Amino acid sequence: MLKRTRKPSSSPLFTRVAIVASEYNRKHVDGMVDQALRFLREARVEVDTFRVPGAFEIPVVVESVAGQAGRPWSAVIALGVIIRGETAHADLVGQAVTSALMETSVRHRIPIIHEVLLLGSKAQADVRCLDPQFNRGGEAAQTALAMVRLMRRLHGEPGRRA
Repeated sequence: MLKRTRKPSSSPLFTRVAIVASEYNRKHVDGMVDQALRFLREARVEVDTFRVPGAFEIPVVVESVAGQAGRPWSAVIALGVIIRGETAHADLVGQAVTSALMETSVRHRIPIIHEVLLLGSKAQADVRCLDPQFNRGGEAAQTALAMVRLMRRLHGEPGRRA
């Protein structure tokens, strides 16, 4: 069941979020990127976007971003669209991406928001990526902000806004 996205909070967040997004299925991925950026900017979050050729390339860039020293990222959002075809290729890519993103998240203790969608058709992609009411990019941004708040609480930073 699809969840409607909520209006983003306008309270300032003092955080950095990276978006790693695929170029493949660009129309759909751009729809998610645009919605995520809108939510994050309204929340006054510092955002940087990194584009990769396809979904399979997302994990290596997420790993690089998560492992950066200096000014660390508070969360990383991974956005991509994989549409099933006649072979098992899409499922194999989807499983590999999911596994790699989870490993990076746990290893670096940073929220990696996984919205690399494995879908059965372009019609499904249209709803999840282009419809503002159900756009998974907006949902990813909301999840990232919620996880930043939780991680800060877990690390004893209750005074910092997230």
